[in-house]
Amino acid sequence: MTTQAQRERLNRERVLTAAIELADEQGVDALSMRRLADRLGVVPMALYKHVAHKDELLDGLVEHLIAQIDPPAGDVGWREAVRRRVLSARRVLLRHPWARRVLETRTQRTFAVLAYTDSTIGMFRAGGFSDELTHHVMHALGSRMWGFTQELFDDAGATPGAAPAPVPDEATLRALAAAFPNVAAVALPARHDGETVVGSGCDDQAEFEFALDLMLDGFARLHEQGWTRGTAV
Repeated sequence: MTTQAQRERLNRERVLTAAIELADEQGVDALSMRRLADRLGVVPMALYKHVAHKDELLDGLVEHLIAQIDPPAGDVGWREAVRRRVLSARRVLLRHPWARRVLETRTQRTFAVLAYTDSTIGMFRAGGFSDELTHHVMHALGSRMWGFTQELFDDAGATPGAAPAPVPDEATLRALAAAFPNVAAVALPARHDGETVVGSGCDDQAEFEFALDLMLDGFARLHEQGWTRGTAV
C-alpha cells in the first residue's frame, strides 16, 4: 500500500517522467491515467492534482520533449543555428517513437510550444530576415521545425499508430507500375534506413536533411535578394 510520504512526493515532474517511460515501453496508446497511476503506485485520483485529464498529460509530454531539444546556438549564423535546432528536435523524436503522433494531435498552443516557435522565428529575425519573409519561411518549414515531415508516399488515410499496410504481391506491383509508371519509377527503388525513420513513409535522416538543406539554401537566397511579397522568385 502507498504510504502518505510516498503520496506527498508525487509531483508533476514525476508524473510526466513516468508517463514518458510508459509511452517509450508500450506506446502512447497504452498510456492511460489508470496505468500511469499503477506505475507510480498511487490511486488514479492522485494524478488529477498534477494533470487534470489525458489531454493535459499529452501537453505535458510535449513540454518534456521540447525541454530535451538543444537551445539555439549563439556562436553560428542563422542557417547553421536553425539546422542544428531542427536536427536536435529530430533526435528527440527518434528517441521517443510515439512523439511525432503526439505532436501532430496537439491543438493547444501551450507556453512551451509558443516558446519553441518564438525562438525558431527569432533565429531568422536575428539573421536579418524581414518579418514578412520570416512569416513565409515558417509556413514553408511546417512540421520540419519539429524534426519530421509529412511525406508524399505515406499511406494515405492510415490511422496513426496502426500496423503498416501489407506489401502487395509481385503481380500487383507490376500492375500498379504499368498503371502509374512515373510514381513507380521514383517510389519503388527507394531504400531507407529504418533506424533513422520518424513515423511511416520515406522520412528517414538522409531525405530529411536533403529537404532541410534545400529549404535553408532557398531561404538564404531570398534573404540575400531582399525578397518581399510580389518579388519574382
